[in-house]
Amino acid sequence: KEKTEKKLLIPGLLYYQWLLIITIPVMYNWTAIIARACFEELQHNYLLIWFLLDYTSDLLYLADMAFRARTFLVTDLFSMLSMLPTDISYFVLGLDYPEIRINKLLRLNRMFEFFTISETMTNYPNIFRICTLIMYIIIIIHWNACLYFSFSKAIGFGSDPWVYPALTEDEFGELMRKYSFSLYWSTLTLTTIGETPSPELDSEFLFHVVDFLVGVLIFATIVGNIATMISNMNAAQAQFQWFDFLWTNKKAQDEREVLRYLPDKLRAEIGMNVHLETPKKVRIFADCEAGLLIELMLKLRPQVFSPGDYICRKGDIGREMYIIKDGKLAVVADDGATQFVVLGDGSYFGKISILNIKGSKAGNRRTANIRSIGYSDLFCLSKDDLMEALTEYPDAKAMLEEKGRQILQHDDEDEEEEMEKKEETEEQKKEEEPEKEEEPEKEKLEEDKEKTEEKQEEKTEEATKEEKKDEEP
Repeated sequence: KEKTEKKLLIPGLLYYQWLLIITIPVMYNWTAIIARACFEELQHNYLLIWFLLDYTSDLLYLADMAFRARTFLVTDLFSMLSMLPTDISYFVLGLDYPEIRINKLLRLNRMFEFFTISETMTNYPNIFRICTLIMYIIIIIHWNACLYFSFSKAIGFGSDPWVYPALTEDEFGELMRKYSFSLYWSTLTLTTIGETPSPELDSEFLFHVVDFLVGVLIFATIVGNIATMISNMNAAQAQFQWFDFLWTNKKAQDEREVLRYLPDKLRAEIGMNVHLETPKKVRIFADCEAGLLIELMLKLRPQVFSPGDYICRKGDIGREMYIIKDGKLAVVADDGATQFVVLGDGSYFGKISILNIKGSKAGNRRTANIRSIGYSDLFCLSKDDLMEALTEYPDAKAMLEEKGRQILQHDDEDEEEEMEKKEETEEQKKEEEPEKEEEPEKEKLEEDKEKTEEKQEEKTEEATKEEKKDEEP
């Protein structure tokens, strides 16, 4: 037996287009069925057109059931009830009762789904929300107008000033006047404007009270939605102006606060395009898998330091590592003036202190004083964020710890070599010091010899001069 493959449709543009199609018969049933049930002329005069539209909408309902079966499991009870063949009752009751199709209204959820997706797709969701609200209000006014006419028919046309006028009058016997008058009365009542005749019967009072309550709810809904829309528009505009100010003046902004307004997937894509190379600059993160790099990238926090600010001091407990985005930092002595090394863009420090590697001589304490030379933009990765990211990547955690040990071992070897060099230089200095002490003694002896020789020469010269004087007569 050959297995038949069933393809599953992924909701997308096709699904949205189908929702638009199925929304049309839903709105048709919600507006036409009540009007045909209350206004008999409307049902009789256009009977063929109504049958054509009714069964076209039924075919679309069936197609919607098949379409939904290709997207997900259909468990909607209302959708199944909307497909019950209630039209069979026409053979018993006759064609004057279109209200037997009232079950077709149960497919309302498809229209709501279409409006929800449309609101997310449009560039003007607030305006779209107001338009849908107005449409709901119009449908409520339409239903209330139809019910008012039917209620007036049950009491008796023209029996009192509150009900619809008697049909004996020519102007009130036309179908268009019946509907327009009822719609006018419904609008005045539901908008709480009033100016309608006062009810006289108890049933009329009850109908009027219900209408007023519905009208108050409609008015409150309109005011509340418009106020919310205006506040949202003002908030979005103020937020945009703030970000525009920061961008124009090249000020720093917490990127996680900005990305908070975006979906998770879009936030990750933006972060990958902007900062994915930043964690790779750190030697111990260079060989990590892409998933961990993305986690670390999303946890980077920007920080700004002014000229002369200390990023860390020697002996401080290290809870973060830093990556220089822009600016220059100086590794300085305890006096703050002597500079040993200048760190530039792409440099990093503090990587070992956040790993909690056993065997480190300094532990998790800083081993140097680092100060900002000018204005510097840095990325900060805290120890807690790193450990949170590594919980999902145990292999990467072990690899990072091993790399950290290798770096520590290499640093220890460098320190030993430096210590040996220092010892050798000290020994050489000690050997050179006695030689330097002997040289001045030799110079003194030579000077003494020269002085004694000069004195002897002077004495011999004086002796010769005296001998010459004695020889003269």
